[in-house]
Amino acid sequence: MTVAARPLPALPGVGERLGRYTVNRVEDLPEMQGHLVLLTHENGARHAHVVRDDDNSAFGVTFPTVPRDSTGVAHILEHIVLMGSQKYPVADPFFAMLPRSLNTFMNAMTSNDWTTYPFSTRNEKDYFNLLGVYLDATFFPLMRYESFRQDGHRFEFDTPEDSTTELKLQGVVYNEMKGAMAAPGAVMWRAFGKALFPDLTYANNSGGAPENIPELTYENLRAFHAAHYHPSNAFFYTYGQLPLERILNEIEAHVMSRFTAQTLDVSIPDQTPFTQPRQERVTYPGSDVAHGTQVSVMWKLGLVGDPDANLRWSVLSDVLLGNAGAPLTRPLIDSGLGSALADLTGYRDSFREGAFAVGLKGLGAGQVEDVQKLVLDTLKAIVKDGIDPELIESSLHQFEIGQKEVSNSGFPYALGVMFRLLGPWLYGGDPLTGLRLDAQLEGLRADLAAGKVFEPMLQRELLDNPHRVTMELAPDPELVTHMEDQERELVQKLSADFTDEDRARIVAESLKLKELQAQDSDPDVLPTLALSDVPASIAPVLYRTEQAGRALIARVPQPTGGLTYLDVQVRLPELPDDLLEVLPLYATAVTRSGAAGQDYVALARRMEAVTGGVSASVSSGVRPDDLHHMRLAVSFSGKALARNADALVGVLHDVIATPDFTRQRLEQLLKQRLAGLKASVVNSGNAYAERLAAAQISPAASIGERWGGLSGLKNLEDIVEGGKLDDLLERFGRIHTLLLTGQPVLCLTATENDLNVDLTSLTSLFTGDAPVGRPQPQRRDGGPQARVTDSPVAFNAVAFETVPYTHPDSPALLVLARLLRSEYLLKELREKGGAYGGSASYDPREGVFAMSSYRDPHIARTYRVFRDARAFLNNPLGVREVTEAVLSASKALDPLTSPDTVGRLRFFGDQAGFTPEVQEAFKARLLAVTLDDLRRVMDAYLTAERAAYALVAGHDPNEEMAELGLSFNVQHV
Repeated sequence: MTVAARPLPALPGVGERLGRYTVNRVEDLPEMQGHLVLLTHENGARHAHVVRDDDNSAFGVTFPTVPRDSTGVAHILEHIVLMGSQKYPVADPFFAMLPRSLNTFMNAMTSNDWTTYPFSTRNEKDYFNLLGVYLDATFFPLMRYESFRQDGHRFEFDTPEDSTTELKLQGVVYNEMKGAMAAPGAVMWRAFGKALFPDLTYANNSGGAPENIPELTYENLRAFHAAHYHPSNAFFYTYGQLPLERILNEIEAHVMSRFTAQTLDVSIPDQTPFTQPRQERVTYPGSDVAHGTQVSVMWKLGLVGDPDANLRWSVLSDVLLGNAGAPLTRPLIDSGLGSALADLTGYRDSFREGAFAVGLKGLGAGQVEDVQKLVLDTLKAIVKDGIDPELIESSLHQFEIGQKEVSNSGFPYALGVMFRLLGPWLYGGDPLTGLRLDAQLEGLRADLAAGKVFEPMLQRELLDNPHRVTMELAPDPELVTHMEDQERELVQKLSADFTDEDRARIVAESLKLKELQAQDSDPDVLPTLALSDVPASIAPVLYRTEQAGRALIARVPQPTGGLTYLDVQVRLPELPDDLLEVLPLYATAVTRSGAAGQDYVALARRMEAVTGGVSASVSSGVRPDDLHHMRLAVSFSGKALARNADALVGVLHDVIATPDFTRQRLEQLLKQRLAGLKASVVNSGNAYAERLAAAQISPAASIGERWGGLSGLKNLEDIVEGGKLDDLLERFGRIHTLLLTGQPVLCLTATENDLNVDLTSLTSLFTGDAPVGRPQPQRRDGGPQARVTDSPVAFNAVAFETVPYTHPDSPALLVLARLLRSEYLLKELREKGGAYGGSASYDPREGVFAMSSYRDPHIARTYRVFRDARAFLNNPLGVREVTEAVLSASKALDPLTSPDTVGRLRFFGDQAGFTPEVQEAFKARLLAVTLDDLRRVMDAYLTAERAAYALVAGHDPNEEMAELGLSFNVQHV
C-alpha cells in the first residue's frame, strides 16, 4: 500500500444523479480513513463504493443464488460463466487473463446463498481490462454445452473412443466435490446448515453433492443463470481511488444499457423454530475410529441483519472462546474428553439467521451425551457465576484493533471490506453496520454499564432455546469403498437403458469435447498489459537501524493507524538433530503455555487485554547465491495499540525469557495440532505431496518437510501416542537455553510518533556469543513416495532442485513455471483430465521447481502429462505466450503489502541478502527471458534423472504406475 499519486476524487452528493444511478447515501468511515457511497440504478442494481487512499483498487459483483436442490447448479454456473462470453469467446477467459494481468486477486466463489466475482489490482489499465472481462463473463456468458460437460458432469468411457470400455462419470466440479466431501470440515459444514435450517435452501449442498450433480441438466443451468444473473438481482462493489463516475459509465455501457428491471424472489424465509432439541449423525471417509469423531452442539439464533444482535453475538463468542483461558474453551479442553474444539465452533453469520456452535473433536465413539452434557453444564455455570467484566473489556479491545487495522496480510484489505459490508447488505440490513460499529459498540457499552447483558443472552438464546441440534460427525473406514460402489451403481442405473445409439453419442460427444479442448482459441480478443507496465524498480521502504548489544534493531515508520507491530527474529546457533525436528512444536507451545509465573490461562487473558495477538514461528533460509548455506530462526511477533506498546514488549519478554511448559498443557496443545494436521491432509494433499517430493532433492525442503509435511505429522503422532512428552519437555528446555544464545534481529513498525519504544528488556536477554549455526540437513532419499489416506481423489507431484536466486537461470525457471501452468497443465489436467487443479511452481529462494495436481481422478495419466511437459515446449509457442508468462511471473516479485508488512519484508529481506539491488537484477533478467531460455533451462534442470516423485491418494498406486517404470514406497497416513 503506497501513498496515492493523485488526490482522491470529490464525493458526490446525496440525491445526485450519475447517469442512471442515484446517490442514496454518503457516509464517513473514520476508522479506515475513507467514505462509503451507496447508489441504486434505475433497473434495481445496488452499488457500494468505498473511497480510500489505497492504490489497490477492487471490484466485485455478487448475486443472491438460492439453490433448491443439491445438484450444485450455483457452483457449476460459477465455473461455466468464466468459460467464454459474447465479447470474449475464448475457451477460458478467466484462466487466460491470469497471466495477462498484474492482479493482486482474481477469483470467484459460491457460498450457501450467494455467488461473487471479485478482483483487485494496483494497475489502472489492468483494472478496467478486468472489469470488462468480469462484466461480460457474468452477464453475457456463452455457456456452451461442451463447457457444461467439461466442468459440470458427463458420461465418458474409460477409453473415450471405445464404447466397450468402462463407462464413468467425469467433470471438474464433480471431481472437486468428491474430494471436498471427503474432508471432515466440509462434511460438517454441509451438515450444519441442513441440521439447523432443514426447511430452507441451506439444507441443500450449494457446491453439489456428487450423487446429485448428474441430475443437473444443461437447460436448468441456463435457466438458473437467466433468473439470477440480472442487474436487478446484483450487488456491485468498488473500492479505491479511481473515479467513481468512470467506473459507473463502464458498467452502464457494458451491462446496464442492455437490461430492463425485473423482479426475482430470492428471499429466504425464517426457519420454523424447533419445539424440542434434535440429534443428528453424519459420517465422513476416515479410518481413525479411536480419535476421529466430533460432537458439536449448535443453536439457531436471530437475524444477522440486526446489527446490535450481530455485534453482541460476535463479542460474546470471543468472550467465551477467544483464547485458551476463555470460560467456555478451558472447561471443554480441560475435561480431557477430546483434543480440540470442534470445527465451526463459535458464532456464525453465514446464513440469513445466525448460529452458534460449540463442541469437541478428537473423540471416540459413544461420547455424544458426554459432550452435550459438558457443554450445557458449562454454559449453566457461566450464567450462574457471571462473566468477568475484564474478559468483556478485553474482547471489546480486540474489536477496537480490528476496526483500526488496515492489512493486506493473507488477503487484500480492499476485498475484506467487501465481505464485511456484504454480510448485512445481502440480508436486507444496512451495509454501513458491517464497516462502522461505533453506534452498536456505544449501545453495548451503555447496556453493560446498566447491568448484565451476556448472561441473559446465554440463558434466553441458548439454554432456553429448543432450536438446538447435537451433531455427531464420525469416521467410517468403509465409506470411500462405499462411495466408489455407489458411483458405479449410479452409473449403471443411469445407463441401464442406453442403446447402441446412446453409447455412440457419448463417444461422439467425448471426441467433440476432446477436439474442442485441443483447439487454440484466439486470446488476442482479450485485453492485456505490456512488459512496460511492470515496474522495473523495487519501491523503497525507509527504516533506521541501531545496534543494542548483540541485537540489531530496525525502526520502520509507517501509517499503521495507531497500531504497533514488533517482530523478534532469533537466529539460532548450531542445533542438534533431535532439537531440529521439534522446533515447530516449541513455537506452537511457547505462546500458548504459561510464562513468568503466570499459567497459560492468566497469560492468555493478559495477551487478550493488551495485545492484538502474539505468535511464534520457525523458518529456514538460504543465501541468495547458495542453496546450501542455511540458517534457522525462531520468530516472535505481536501487535498492539500504540498505547499498549510497552505492554506488548513485556509480554514478548516473558514468553522468550521464562516460558513455563507443563506436561498437561503440552499434551493438550499437541493433540490439538495433531487433529488439525490430520484433517488438513485431504484438503491440502497437493502441498503435502510437493513437500514430500522436494525433500528428496533439496536440503532446505527436507527441513520444511520434517517441520510441516507428512514426516512432521508422523513425528508428532509418535510423540503424542508414544508417551514421549517428558522427553519433549527436556528437549524444550535445551531449545530455550540455545535460543537465548542466538543472535536477535528486531523490527518495530509504527507511526513516526510511536516508534520510540524501549526495547532494552528484549535485547538484554541475548548475552551469548555463539555464532549463527549452519545446518547441514540430508535429502530424504528412498525413491518415489506414496502416502495413502482416506481420499477418493489423488494429489500428484514431481519436484526438481535447480539453482539459487542470483543464478542467471533462476528468472527463466520462474517464467517457465508460469508458462507450463497456464498454457499446458491447466488444459491437460483440468480441462482434459477432470482434476480440480494443475499447477507448476518455482520458489526462486529455495531453488525448487514442482508440478502438481489437485483433487485429481487420475495418477498414471497425470505423471505422463508431467513427463511430456518438455515435448509441449516444442510446440510453436510465440511472443504472446512468453510475454504473458513473464507478466505473470513478475507479480511474484511485487507482492501486495501494507503498513504492517512492508517494513518487516524489506528489513528482513535485506538482512538475508535479498536487497533491492539483488531483486532488481533478478527482475531485469526476468523481463528479458526468451523462449530459447525456457527450453534451455528445462533441458538443464527438469530431466528425468533429476526428478523426485510423491503423491497422496486413496490407494496403492504401484500397479498402474508400473508402465511408467516408477515404483513408490507406500505408507499409510
